[in-house]
Amino acid sequence: MSPRLTALIAMRQDVAALALPADVRARLDAVCDVPDQVVDDFRRPEARKALARTDVLISGWGCPEVDASVLADAPRLRAVMHAAGSVKHVLTPEVWGRGITVSSAAPANAAPVADYTLAAIHLSAKRAFRTAGEYRAGRPRDLTVSPTTGLLGRTVGVVGASKIGRLVLERLSGAGVRLLVHDPFLDAAGAEGLGARLVGLDELLAGSDIVSLHAPLLPATRHLIDARALGLMRDGAVLINTARGGLVDTEALAGHCSAGRIDAVLDVTEPEPLPPGHLLLTLPNVLVTPHIAGAMGTEVRLLGAFAVAEAERFAAGDPLLGEVRAEDLPRIA
Repeated sequence: MSPRLTALIAMRQDVAALALPADVRARLDAVCDVPDQVVDDFRRPEARKALARTDVLISGWGCPEVDASVLADAPRLRAVMHAAGSVKHVLTPEVWGRGITVSSAAPANAAPVADYTLAAIHLSAKRAFRTAGEYRAGRPRDLTVSPTTGLLGRTVGVVGASKIGRLVLERLSGAGVRLLVHDPFLDAAGAEGLGARLVGLDELLAGSDIVSLHAPLLPATRHLIDARALGLMRDGAVLINTARGGLVDTEALAGHCSAGRIDAVLDVTEPEPLPPGHLLLTLPNVLVTPHIAGAMGTEVRLLGAFAVAEAERFAAGDPLLGEVRAEDLPRIA
């Protein structure tokens, strides 16, 4: 029988309370020996002592960076189960270089983001944000018979067939909309399997009533939606960004939205947060939310439960569902 694993929880205390409530923590305790401490600073003597006997690190929001110096204190470390989305700002390349298995709870975080996006799509199609402002100002409009409202028969373009992008496409399938998708790593057959037609970015922007961004922020995708790209969008179109703020040229978007030509729903911005009084925060046809689309509050337990399930699979020698390989890093968020 293999020796029992020892796990260490590394995240903020408040995050640990939400991600690992009693029932989820009990599952972790069933497969690993887990010290009572929650670590948020690897430099402390007690943290270094705990690292020396750690086989599995359960990381999350507030976990300090795991770099070569941390790895030197963790000679037994075999796996990192990240109870959050992106691992890029937590784990350095040395982790993969040492052959440590890495898993991310991004699949669990995808569902809340997709649900937020779907809500934004439906509300945008009804011009809810623009008309709510008019209603508050005492200028209610009856758009019941307006040909510019409603989702049925519209075209929705999804940029990025990521975990979230795929969920959005799946949730829209059968909703009476035409679906377009752009992703350089997707082929026509794969797009068809998602109920969409694979097109170039320019064709998607020009042909969509609603454009939803789900691409990773990479050097090649920074300001993917710039002034030229925004100019391709049809009048009355809506841009939704729940991915990364840097995908969009903020000032170019502000210009198009202030002219009333397009609407926007932004859960992420560049910079983040936007400075008080920024034009995008004042426009009636723009909704800006403070990066809330992903798991939050009671939903954070979804991330912890996923990470613990991965620890269970790792202990049993089973394949992981959220494994992040070194070769994946250049094309994921």
